Amino acid sequence: MAEVEVLRASVLAALDEGGAGSGVDVVGRVCRACVRMLPVDGAAVSIMVDAGHREIVYASDAVSMALAELQFSLGEGPCFEAYVTGGPVLVPDLAAGTPSAWPVFAAEAAAHPVAALFTFPVQIGAVRVATLDTYRPTPGSLSPGELSTALQVADVAALALSGLRDGGGRWLDGDGQWMESAGMRYREVHQATGMLIAHLDLSASAALARLRAYAFGHGRSLLEVAGDIAAGRLRLDEAFGGDSP
Repeated sequence: MAEVEVLRASVLAALDEGGAGSGVDVVGRVCRACVRMLPVDGAAVSIMVDAGHREIVYASDAVSMALAELQFSLGEGPCFEAYVTGGPVLVPDLAAGTPSAWPVFAAEAAAHPVAALFTFPVQIGAVRVATLDTYRPTPGSLSPGELSTALQVADVAALALSGLRDGGGRWLDGDGQWMESAGMRYREVHQATGMLIAHLDLSASAALARLRAYAFGHGRSLLEVAGDIAAGRLRLDEAFGGDSP
């Protein structure tokens, strides 16, 4: 049996068993298998609905986590392109030319040992719910066979996500829609966005854009800024203007 089919069978078995096997661990199993089967050094799966609702479910290594967090902080990168277009985003040599859709991410990614990026949309039925992001430290393309394997792994990732539970709450409902969960990594970002919506009477996308711009302009991560706002260490009126709540 091909390795990808072995992986699919193991995910199905975990989902049938329920419990811990149908949580983040099974998504991690898919990411680690992706690294074994493809010429990549890391893989991550992130649930997405739009630029304002994204959660990293699992990252196989520190570089994959850093790339995933960088994309969310900037609101741009291959994961957003793959999610919007519904097709794979293949960048065999990041240094060969800056992608016009995400120039800031490409520049910031240069600080990490990343030379090639391959990102794939993940769908549950007809609903796009996540992305599978991979990288390698040396330039190079995926062969047709490797691309086929990557697309099959993305399908298995969708299977794993269909039963994902964390902290006792489902992250996805039957239609693949975003749901609250006690384990959300970006809970403080969503909380800070909501506070800024109320403070400046902005739309959710505009409030998140303001947070990202502030973080980038001050050389800080979005997570750090959101944490300071949520904890009251950063006053909205001082950072963003408007009346103090």
